[in-house]
Amino acid sequence: MNQYPDRLPPLAPETWGEDQKQYAQEIINGPRGGLLSPFIPLMRSPELMAHASRMGEYLRYRSALGQRLSELAILITSRQWSQQVEWAIHAPIALREGVSEQTIEAIREGRKPEGLPEDEAILYAFSTELFRNQSVCDRTYERALQQFGEQGVMDLVGINGYYSLLSMVMNVARTPVPVSSAKPLVTMPAV
Repeated sequence: MNQYPDRLPPLAPETWGEDQKQYAQEIINGPRGGLLSPFIPLMRSPELMAHASRMGEYLRYRSALGQRLSELAILITSRQWSQQVEWAIHAPIALREGVSEQTIEAIREGRKPEGLPEDEAILYAFSTELFRNQSVCDRTYERALQQFGEQGVMDLVGINGYYSLLSMVMNVARTPVPVSSAKPLVTMPAV
């Protein structure tokens, strides 16, 4: 699927420095259970990788939004950055967590989903406005605050930012897309 060579492929474990070994083992021992796609290129900056991993563990597994809404935010961010790896990983998880197939398909195609539950509609509006305008208006902020509380709003900003970082890393690295049942993103401008 990726027509360009991987710029930052996996490093042979026997070449890892002590900090790479330590931080990689922390990730492997954590909830991910392995050194997954975005952490392969990040091995070139082990301390950055370690900090990113810790933030990601919180945002993905324990955010105030819960799994379903976190996964929806990840998909919106993946679409924003046309990030195929994140999409391939998270589209099946979002479906399993209760995001509808129609919603996932609309986001994949760069369309606004129709008939969203209220919490998903607020999250979609907040995230897409944040990406489009680099901020959110008072009305969007107030709706998100009412729905998710201050911690939820900050966690949503965190998810959008964290998965933007991972998307940028993998887009620059040209990280190959894993084999997945998820349809690839269509090659059209991000929302």
